[in-house]
Order: sequence, then structure tokens, then C-alpha cells
Amino acid sequence: MAGSGRGNRLYVLDGLRLFAALIVVFYHYVALAKPWGHSTATIFPTAHKFAQFGWLGVEIFFLISGFVICMSVWGRTVGDFAVSRLSRLFPAYWVGILLTALVVKTWPVISSLDGWSSVITNLTMLQGGNNTPPVDQVYWTLFVELKFYLLMAVVVFFGVTYRNCLIFCGVWTAFAALGPVLNTPLITQMAMPVYAPFFIAGIAFYLMRRFRPNAVLWTIVVFQLLLSQRYVEYRMAVSLGKEAAEALPTWPVRLVILLGFAAVAAIALGVFDRIQWKWLTHAGALTYPLYLIHMYIGMTLIHKLRDRVPAPLLVVSVTALMMLAAWLIHRFVERPAGKWIQKALKRGIQDVREGTPLPAARRPAPSAAPARGSAAAPERVPAPAAAPPQATAPAERDPDTLAFFPSFDSPRPPLGSSSETGSRTPS
Repeated sequence: MAGSGRGNRLYVLDGLRLFAALIVVFYHYVALAKPWGHSTATIFPTAHKFAQFGWLGVEIFFLISGFVICMSVWGRTVGDFAVSRLSRLFPAYWVGILLTALVVKTWPVISSLDGWSSVITNLTMLQGGNNTPPVDQVYWTLFVELKFYLLMAVVVFFGVTYRNCLIFCGVWTAFAALGPVLNTPLITQMAMPVYAPFFIAGIAFYLMRRFRPNAVLWTIVVFQLLLSQRYVEYRMAVSLGKEAAEALPTWPVRLVILLGFAAVAAIALGVFDRIQWKWLTHAGALTYPLYLIHMYIGMTLIHKLRDRVPAPLLVVSVTALMMLAAWLIHRFVERPAGKWIQKALKRGIQDVREGTPLPAARRPAPSAAPARGSAAAPERVPAPAAAPPQATAPAERDPDTLAFFPSFDSPRPPLGSSSETGSRTPS
């Protein structure tokens, strides 16, 4: 195990994000028949066998998300957390929706729009909660992420500490396991029994990283690994179709899940700390916009060019083009718009913390000066009453340093240090 003084960025976690995004792209371009007009088993006889399991990149995303979000909320307030998520997610998402809607409307060969009202609803990212079809099929994962953020906001409200994170993991596990049995749709929707094991395991792995591994954390991880196996057949049927899923063995899926857990465990334990490849950070920054735009836009390009370009070259070329588009979105939309939104929301949050903002000061109308010798004194304008002293919030003691892309820097103090109370923020 690496020493407790580690403070280096987790470059390998960026690389794992990129890998997860690329295998999802690989799945959509090589395993699905829709862009090619028929089964890809004859087009990519070997690659198809591997590509049909690429949807598991989503599960790896959720595992990484549990790790990263737990890291980013430490020492933050609910307002800080909300600002960081809104400024991080929405700029690229809006661009992705508009580009995808434009392509699908112009060339409805892969999908079709269910009216522009559905596009407008999709701009809120809440379409998954009101049965509005997504503009792009991959956007379903964003609603899952939003529900995870809402659950984490509860932890942030009570204070992000080692103890509270453990309680949260235990309570969430119980609701995820019992929700379907209790036949309570709201609990099942929020507990997300299919995906909860990945988020919870990610949280436990970050606690190992920040503090140290122990029997409690390993027990949580093992339980989540076991629970993640419960819905393997369901996920295969949803991703591949019932008939195709029934014709395939489940062991490759279980193996990939196990390898994903092992990879994040190795990162948490510092196995890859010596890897300092900065290009991974830049490449990892492209994963979110790449994920948003690659499916319907890329599949439309494949459909249009499939009879003119050799299939392997077409897949590589479209993937490269989507990565270039992702870089442009990141460079010219995500970074500037995200920073602007973050600053604007922070000002709004500060007004909320200070109470109702005072109206703009009005210059008093000029009045005639009192006559010489007059005893009348100038009218004094009473000063506004001083606000009562308030307890200093963690984010006010430690200014918000959350990067636009969640920082993977995570020093790990010894268990029982001041960080356990939530007073320390990872740099």
C-alpha cells in the first residue's frame, strides 16, 4: 500500500474513464445492427464477439462516479455541490442535445424526433422521470447519475464524514435490496437496485484511498460485487435483446464486472500511483462530450457511408471524428461556459446564504441647504441592521477549489485524523 502522503492526480482513473467511453462507442458501432442494416456478425466476425459486451462501460462509469463524487464532496456544502454538478454537466449536454436533434431531424435513418417539445424537455435532463423519450438513447444514464447526486446531497447536508459515508452505504444497500420486495415504486426508483452496487462500491474504494483499507470497507465492496451479479441477465436482455442475450453465456459479463472492481481497487490502493501520464488527463476530459454525441450522430454517419468506405476504416474514422468534435465541445463550450455558470451560481448561492439581498442603493434627491445659523441638522439615514453572526460553513473556511472537471487528487490522512470530521478538503 502506498504511503499516506500521496497527493498526485490519479491519472489512471482518467485513463479508465476513457477506456469505458471507448468500449461503449465500440459496442454501438460494431455490435449493433442498426447503422449497418443487418447483423454485424458477418461484417466483424471476431470484433463482434467482444463488442457485444461493450455496454459494460456504463457500469464502469458508475463505479468511477461513486469514487469521484465522494472525493469531490468532501468538506463541501450542498450549494457548492449543486453548483459544481450543474456547471459540469449542462453546457456539453445542451450542445449534445441540439447537435443530435439537428442530425436526427435532417437524416432520420437511425431515429426520429418525437416533436420539439420532447427536445425542450430533454434540456432539463429530467426526461427519464416523466416518460419523455430521450433525444439520444444513451442519455438514460444521466438520469441515473442525477438520482445518485440527489442521494449524495443528503450526505453532504448532514456532513461528509467517514462515519456518515459508511451509514449511507449501509442504508442505501438495504433499500436497494429490499425496495423491489416492498413493492414501493418510489423507493425502487431512488434506490436503483440494478446500479446501486457500482456507486456504493466506488464510495467504499474512495474511503480506502482517503483513509485506509479495513475489514468494514472490504465487506462493503464484496457485498456490492455479489449484488451486482443479481441483474446480469436483465442488463444483457436490455442491451442485446432477449433472444441474443439468452444465446450468450453470462460469465464474460461477470468477468468484466470483476475486472472493473479490481481496477478501481488497484487505483484506491495506489498500485498505479507511479503512472504520471498527463495526456490521460486531457484524453479523459473528452469522455463526457464523446459519450453525449457519439451514438446517433456517429451511427448516422456510418449508415450514410457504409457502402463507400470499408467497415473497419469507417468505424475508426467516425470514432476519430467524434473525438475531435468532443475536443471542440470541451475546449470552446464546456470550459468557458462551465466557468461562467459556476461563477454566476456561486453569486446566487452567496445571496441565499446571506439572506434576501438588499435592493440597490438609491441616491437621495438633492434638497435645499439649511439657512445659515439654522439649528436644523441634516437628516441621518439609518444604517441597515447588522446581520446576526452565523456559523462558518466548511466551504467558507476553505474556498471552493473544485476543478471544472472533478479533480482526482486524493491525499489519504490516517484514520482518526481531522479529515474524519469533514474539516479537510482534498486538494
